[in-house]
Amino acid sequence: MALPSAFQERLQQMEETRNQRLVLLQVEKDLQSRKSQLLSAKLSNLRRAEQRCLLLEKRRAEVGCRILARRAEIEAKEARYQSAAADLRALRSEAGELEEREKGLDELYAVRISEMEEFKEQARGRLLDLRLGVRNLRATATELRSALKELQESDGCLNNPEIAAAEMKKAELMAVKERSEESLASNIELRSLLQDSFRGRCPRDWEVKKWMQIT
Repeated sequence: MALPSAFQERLQQMEETRNQRLVLLQVEKDLQSRKSQLLSAKLSNLRRAEQRCLLLEKRRAEVGCRILARRAEIEAKEARYQSAAADLRALRSEAGELEEREKGLDELYAVRISEMEEFKEQARGRLLDLRLGVRNLRATATELRSALKELQESDGCLNNPEIAAAEMKKAELMAVKERSEESLASNIELRSLLQDSFRGRCPRDWEVKKWMQIT
């Protein structure tokens, strides 16, 4: 009877050991399951972190491209600004030169106006003198024609020395008259030229010199 009891006890121990092992296996299985779940969660978090990193990298690249584009735009605007500044400096320099030239032209025009006024007064006096001279010459010519007519009527001789002298004097007076008329016409034309100049069209120096030589 002792052997079956010991065998029974041994079987009971083995059953208990098996149950303990089953419990341990179940615990280990549960632990492995938890570890697997944790690992899956970590892998999922890692994938999400990788996706966020990729997204951040993409955004960083986009921001870098925008920065490069803005930098290129700023450099282009800076180049345009420098070009505009250079053009502005050139325009200011040209404007200064034009102002100096205009000032010189104003001074020259004032001198020319003064000279024209003086020349106009001289021409006016010369014109009056010529008119008076022409009037006197015409009176003298009239007197000579009257004297010549009287001599011809009294003598009837064309070889009279007085008649010849009168004819020569007449010819001289006619020549003087022609020169006076030419000078008068020149002065009239000069007066027209001066009037044009004082209306804003300044005559050239060689034209004024020509009329000064004529008068």
